[in-house]
Parts: sequence; C-alpha cells; structure tokens
Amino acid sequence: MSLSNFQWANRVADIAPFHVMDLLARARQLQSEGRDIIHMEIGEPDFASPPQVIEAGRQALQDGHTGYTPAAGIPALREAIAKHYQRAYGVDVDPARILVTPGASGALLLLAALLVNPGDQVMMADPTYPCNRNFMRLFEGQSQLMPVGAESHFQLNAEHIRQHWGDKTRAAMLATPSNPTGTLVNLEQLAEISQAIREKNGAFICDEIYQGLTYGVEAQTALSVNDDAFVINSFSKYFGMTGWRLGWLVAPECAMGELEKLAQNVFLSATTPSQYAALAAFQPDTLALLEERRSEFARRRDYLLPALRALGMSIPVTPEGAFYIYAGIDHLTDDSFQWCQDLLEEEGVAATPGLDFGIAGSRTTVRFAYAASIEQLEEAVTRIARFIQKQA
Repeated sequence: MSLSNFQWANRVADIAPFHVMDLLARARQLQSEGRDIIHMEIGEPDFASPPQVIEAGRQALQDGHTGYTPAAGIPALREAIAKHYQRAYGVDVDPARILVTPGASGALLLLAALLVNPGDQVMMADPTYPCNRNFMRLFEGQSQLMPVGAESHFQLNAEHIRQHWGDKTRAAMLATPSNPTGTLVNLEQLAEISQAIREKNGAFICDEIYQGLTYGVEAQTALSVNDDAFVINSFSKYFGMTGWRLGWLVAPECAMGELEKLAQNVFLSATTPSQYAALAAFQPDTLALLEERRSEFARRRDYLLPALRALGMSIPVTPEGAFYIYAGIDHLTDDSFQWCQDLLEEEGVAATPGLDFGIAGSRTTVRFAYAASIEQLEEAVTRIARFIQKQA
C-alpha cells in the first residue's frame, strides 16, 4: 500500500512552515556556489558557545553523564537557575518550581498541553514568533491574535486583555524582549497585564528567552510582579547555546506535578550532557564574557538602526532587546517575501519576511537580525541601499 494518497491529520495543514527556511536553504545553496552571503535572517547568535560551557560538556561526557536524568532536570541545574534569578533580578524562586526542557520549545509544548483544551484560545500579539501560535494549534487550540503597533510598542497591554478577552480565552502570552520586534514590556506594564489577566481568571505566559539581551535598560522578569506566571526561558540566546537544545520553565507550585508528568511522557528528560554543560553558564567568568557579547550586540544595533532608517525604512519604536530590527517597507513593496527573495538573489543579503510572524502588516515588513559583525552589517547596508535604488 502506498501512502501517497493518505490523508494526514488536519492540524498539519494549519501549521505553516517557516518561510525563512526556504530563503535560508537558497542562501546556503548560493554560498556553496561561491556567492558571498550576509546572513541577517537567522535568529541565532553568531558567537560560539562560551569555552567554559564547551569544556563542561566535554567533561560531562568523560565523566559518563550520558544516561537519563530526572524529568524535571538535574537538581544542580535547577538550583543554579534559581540562584541566577536571585542574583540577577532579586527574585526568590524555589528550584522545585523549575523544570528543565529541551529548548524553550519544550517548555512551550508542555504549557500548551497543560493549558489548552480543544477550541480554547490563547491571546498573543500579532506579530509574534510563529511557534507560539502553531503549538496551540497542535493541541487543537487557537491563537487569538491581537494586531499591535507602535502605540503599544508592538506588545500586548492591559487594555487588550480587558477589551478582547472572550469566553474561550484561557491565557495570554507575551514576549519580552520580543521576536521579531526587539521591544520590551517594563515592570509597571507587566504588573498591569498580570492584574488584568487575574481579573479574567486566566493564565499568564511570559516568553523571556531573550532575557539578558537588553540595551540601555536593565533586564527584568515577570516573576518580579507575578509569582504565578508561567515563564519560559532558554540557554540559546543570551548564553549562546542554541545547538545544545536546552531551556527551562518556571511554573506555579500547583502545576509542577502535572508538568513533570507531561515531561515524562513527551520527552522523558532534557539532554544530559547539555544540562551539565549549562552549569558552567552561570560561572562569573562566563557571565563576564556574555556581558562583553551583549555590549557588542548593542554596538551593532546602534549602527544598524539609524542606517536602516536612513534608507527610508519605518522603525517607529527603538528596539531595546534581542538582536532584531523589525522594519516597515510598505513604500517599497506589498510582497515582503518576494522582496526578500530578490534581495538575496541580487545582492546576497538574507532577511526574514514579516510573513513568518503574523497577519497584520506581514506583507510589508521585514526582520533584520544583527547577529553578524559590524563589518558585515556595513556591507549589508551598502548592498540594501543599492538594491533599493535599482528597484526605484
């Protein structure tokens, strides 16, 4: 029997692919043919993992740490994460409320399974990271997308919650710093949002995977204002450990038993050598290195932001975190995917079309990642300017 005519589950058709992956594949093909490609599409730090982390991972393998761990993670790492919250943010978090996951995606997967029944809705900003809405669909839920703009720094606010919470809304999710916009939600706003969600008897999910990568403002956590928030975090971005596939989830004590049960069934445990390697991420010398890298990201932002504005791109809110600039190009095109394809083919600059991040404005926006050297960014701006001039 051939499966060529087999009908896959309905959810598969509703989960869109990352359009940027087509661009990335083409960019790599062009590179293999000898083209010089500048990558501004990938949401990944261009720095290697800290050497202390690499050495700790190597030592873990030599020490035979290759078996399963408890589903919630090794106790030493859960304790290290808790100490990090106290040291960096002045927040006391019981290690028993921390669950180590295979990347932040593993944490989001568990939350979707925990919170969403068929037909339930989770309110989130449009634009947002595509997996946020796709994971809800995976569990037969729905993403309740709220178009947001410069007036709210491209973020949900308390007024959105109060005005648009419906009978099927179960939770609200925000990201600070945000992908794709790089914008933040400050503590006062987080407190207002938390209160609005409490009034609706809903759950509050906060994606903090770019925590630590802030420029000109101190990094914060929603746990400072809401001890019952579900907070997702990751070792991928600030800590530079993308390929180690390690994240964590902080949850209310009352939810931990169910979350651990789900973890046992979904992935059993996070990768063991990665967990031991991550212990080195909190060493003082590692943190000093990571702060140097954060300063370099700030320098890149401070170059690229005015450069793109000088090219006529609309960036009404200065991004204060992550490593993205979300630019409006409605004066240049009404098809950002085609625009990105042409930019790649003609000038060798890869960027991400807004189509990956939502519906509102998706065809006239582009995300530029500044996870590349200043020299590469300068060359990219020269090429983009030339491309725009040719298109005029």
